[in-house]
Amino acid sequence: MTKSDLKADARRYLQEGRDALLWKLDGLGEYDIRRPLVPTGTNLLGLVKHLTGVELGYFGDTFGRPSPDSLPWDEADPNSDMWATPAESRDVITGRYRRAWAHADATIDALALDAVGHVPWWPPERSEVTLHHILVRVAAETSRHAGQADIVRELIDGAAGVSSGTSNLPPGDAAWWQAQRERIERAALDAAGAAGDPVR
Repeated sequence: MTKSDLKADARRYLQEGRDALLWKLDGLGEYDIRRPLVPTGTNLLGLVKHLTGVELGYFGDTFGRPSPDSLPWDEADPNSDMWATPAESRDVITGRYRRAWAHADATIDALALDAVGHVPWWPPERSEVTLHHILVRVAAETSRHAGQADIVRELIDGAAGVSSGTSNLPPGDAAWWQAQRERIERAALDAAGAAGDPVR
């Protein structure tokens, strides 16, 4: 068995999530990258803005390595990191995200996995963390939000897949996918009927 490099493995998965998230913006206009498609307001550019703050905070402030870049916060809106104002351009937000990557990657390169940091916004009794903990945490959070972006993008224009070069989906044309969706819907209705559940 090949010896694993834990830092390189976690960093690779983090970068795959970063790339997947930004790819979801490709080919879309301003309205589509910003519009909320679920009741909580989740939108593509907002996910990028949110993860910028995640990387700047966890890989910067936590390890005493604050970035010169900062994320603008609106104290009156606790959800201000999850959406973009009309004045915040796509280029500004995606550029800041890429700079946050570079800052995070410099921290990852500079510190050992067992390096200790303190998350300033966590309760003191549990704020002490290692780089390993934060690297796994941020890779997982990035992948989670990239998955949300998958769904939002599919709702916008039907585009799906993990990257421009890898769809990770079974081959099928529009008719095949419609038949697949109908088969899954029938299975859901049958299961609900067997359980006596009401169907909305």
